[in-house]
Amino acid sequence: MPGRILAIALNTFREAIRNRILYLLLVFAVALILCAQALSLMTVGSEEKIIKDFGLATIDLFGVLTAVLLGIGLVSREIERRTVYVLLAKPIHRAEFVLGKYLGLVLTLLVNTSVMAACYFALLLAKGIAAPALLTAIALLFMQFLLVTAIAILFSCLSNPIISCILTLALYVVGHLLWSFDLLKARLVSGAAKALCTALAVLLPDLSHFDVKGAAVHGLPIPAGEVVFACGYLVIYGSAVLLLACAVFERKELQ
Repeated sequence: MPGRILAIALNTFREAIRNRILYLLLVFAVALILCAQALSLMTVGSEEKIIKDFGLATIDLFGVLTAVLLGIGLVSREIERRTVYVLLAKPIHRAEFVLGKYLGLVLTLLVNTSVMAACYFALLLAKGIAAPALLTAIALLFMQFLLVTAIAILFSCLSNPIISCILTLALYVVGHLLWSFDLLKARLVSGAAKALCTALAVLLPDLSHFDVKGAAVHGLPIPAGEVVFACGYLVIYGSAVLLLACAVFERKELQ
């Protein structure tokens, strides 16, 4: 079983690195990171903080776009090209197919994030403002990409690419705004409405656990407990999403 999953993962990785969208996003990301210094000269504020903040924001944006745009097509594209029938005709379970596709995109994201991080730190080292906390911030962003990828694959198993893209991006935005549910719950009177807010806050992905950009940019310490908690959250929530994706694909009628 692990061998079959690994074979699908490596094949997915080879396909992904030939995807023009990946290189287009990567070129734009690297260009924006390298333009951070020019932007800092045109903006009011500390040049060091602007360069750090803009670089992390760029990695965050283009990492998520890569996860979404590649993730939503991993399953649907195989169905459209009918290559999935050839794979599933072999002794391969549908769950192995989904997990292999996910791991292949994980490898792609690892390479993509590493390239962006290398360019980012090359700029920071040239300016003499590199800091270990920024590496921690990028590592947590990478964990976020892995969770977003799992969500994208789940929606890819459920619907067409356009709807999958919209739903994944919507969950990404909501995942960074879950703090507002506490404010909303405080204003609600109905007990049922408060219970619904609590349930949604638990069920929806809380991506704030992976966002320490502010602390890293301002040189604040990032507690090891937060990093460990983020890792645990990724494992538990990500595993649940992938298991659900496998269950959905097992029952999906392929036409």
